[in-house]
Amino acid sequence: MGNPYGGYIGKILHVDLSRGQITEETPGDKLYADFIGGYGIGARTLYRRQKPRVKPLGPENMLGFITGPLTGTPALTGTRFVVVSKSPLTDTWGDANSGGRFGTVLKSAGYDAVFFSGISEKPVYLFIKDGRAELRDAGRLWGKGSVETEAWLQAELGKEASIACIGPGGENLSLISGVVNDEGRIAARSGLGAVMGSKKLKAVAVVGHGKIPVKDPERADQIRKKYWQKLEGHIIKEVLSKFGTCGFTPGAIKTGDAGVKNWAGVSEVDFPYADAFSGDTALKYQVRKHGCLRCPIYCGGIVKLDSGPYQVGECGKPEYETLAAFGPMCLNRNVESIVKLNAMCNDYGIDTLSAGATLAFAMECYQNGLITRKDLGGIELGWGNPDAMIAVLGMMGRREGLGDILADGTRAAAAKIGRGAEQYAMHIHGQEIPQHGIRHAPGYATSYSLDATPSRHTQGGFAYVERFKGKITGLDFPDHNKYDYAGKGEWSAKMHNIFHIIQAAGVCLLGYLAIDFNSLPENMNAIVGWDYTLDDLFRIGERIGNLRQAFNIREGLDLREFKIPDRETGRPPLEKGPLAGVTVDVETQQRDYLKAMDWDIKTAQPSRQKLVELGLDDVAKDLYGH
Repeated sequence: MGNPYGGYIGKILHVDLSRGQITEETPGDKLYADFIGGYGIGARTLYRRQKPRVKPLGPENMLGFITGPLTGTPALTGTRFVVVSKSPLTDTWGDANSGGRFGTVLKSAGYDAVFFSGISEKPVYLFIKDGRAELRDAGRLWGKGSVETEAWLQAELGKEASIACIGPGGENLSLISGVVNDEGRIAARSGLGAVMGSKKLKAVAVVGHGKIPVKDPERADQIRKKYWQKLEGHIIKEVLSKFGTCGFTPGAIKTGDAGVKNWAGVSEVDFPYADAFSGDTALKYQVRKHGCLRCPIYCGGIVKLDSGPYQVGECGKPEYETLAAFGPMCLNRNVESIVKLNAMCNDYGIDTLSAGATLAFAMECYQNGLITRKDLGGIELGWGNPDAMIAVLGMMGRREGLGDILADGTRAAAAKIGRGAEQYAMHIHGQEIPQHGIRHAPGYATSYSLDATPSRHTQGGFAYVERFKGKITGLDFPDHNKYDYAGKGEWSAKMHNIFHIIQAAGVCLLGYLAIDFNSLPENMNAIVGWDYTLDDLFRIGERIGNLRQAFNIREGLDLREFKIPDRETGRPPLEKGPLAGVTVDVETQQRDYLKAMDWDIKTAQPSRQKLVELGLDDVAKDLYGH
């Protein structure tokens, strides 16, 4: 067909690792127009090409790296790519988002996406350069951390190479491992590093010099300048540019947004150290700024500790989720130890959010006698003990001793420990709860339990209204009480649908909360050459959301099992602190959302009419038989 659009290369790579075969696909226009990119194209590809109920760590499970049409273009924050697969952590649809420069370089190298199937007999890495791809031996890299792997490959292939790889966590099939790229960026959630490790795929290395097409370059530049001016001076941009997301940490701790003592504690009572987690504290260790390619926000940083007990070389600055997970969640007030823990997770290739939650779970088990000092080889895993946290995290990364159990996250660990350990495992269907509490922002109850990727804070709902109300443009927010989400299902569904488009387009979520959602169709039209309105994009986002949900239904999942821990919804309510007395009415908001989505109230299965209406006739036939 050739490529009729800007923004896309028009080619997708398929790699069969079992056979060592690499083939190119030139998709039809409809795939791009109907599913945009990112996990939209990922969901369509896996749903069509992958049989239901495959084993997540088996050869039939596919693994995809997918860009969006705005990745690597003049669109502000067009830096993102998505990794997709069936999740070994949750047994659901799995995806994880990352930035840096990997997505842009992949497109410059000649491909919108690359999908892997099968299992290699020996460790390999895929090398793509300017439209040519080959599998190479990775035996010398197996066992190395992500830092050494990236350095070795860049020494071999040149500094211009962008690397996405796994560390020992992925090699050891840790269910909380992710895919690391570009100096500590990580597609962390869903345990997709384990899928990569199961395939004996150590890395994907890309070098690209091609130009990413833009349909109307002059118009695209005008739109970039227009929204750059809107971005300047916005609170999100100001905080992120100076501090990164760690700038939000003190406020999150004080308000109860961040978890304290495995979500059982009270901010400012059990953890009166919020001010020690200010953005200025993190900047004290920063040696240089670090950001995604051509992003004007440039929120990242490289830090270094060259003295004290937690010395580390240059590594990525810990961001909000990491600071909260290893800080108040574990009652640890030593920020330098968190820099160390973050560096360890990046090198092992482990999700910091899940790792911190798992350590907090282990601490509560230790407190209640379910884990003993003997089990830990003499380590005293009391609350707020940074040395014990570092030691146990090392055991998790290497799968040694009790770390072998903890390396698979809280659900799997609780099942093996037994004796009531599940009551301390703060997860939803296997995925650890993010550092945004439901009692603080009740709209997360819908996102965490009804999105196809459970326990995901980047999937919409009302959650961001409370944080940035009056500062996000492109949608009219309903008036509502902070803890009353009844009757707001339609608006919640709309937010989820636009968030799907952000993930599919290849842009940064936080950037677009500041830039204006209206810029999405403007950028799409100028860069790709479409004539879409924001309502058109809502519709496509709805199609993507329904397809991801249908993937789970076809897997035989009963979404009634996606239970939120009582502790998270205020059952019983806290007696002190900013959230004292709060109990969230989860059932009402879920019911309103399901009605708005036209999904079954009991099973969350999309209706046949809705699927047909969205052009998903084949999915309707699969689920309904006609």
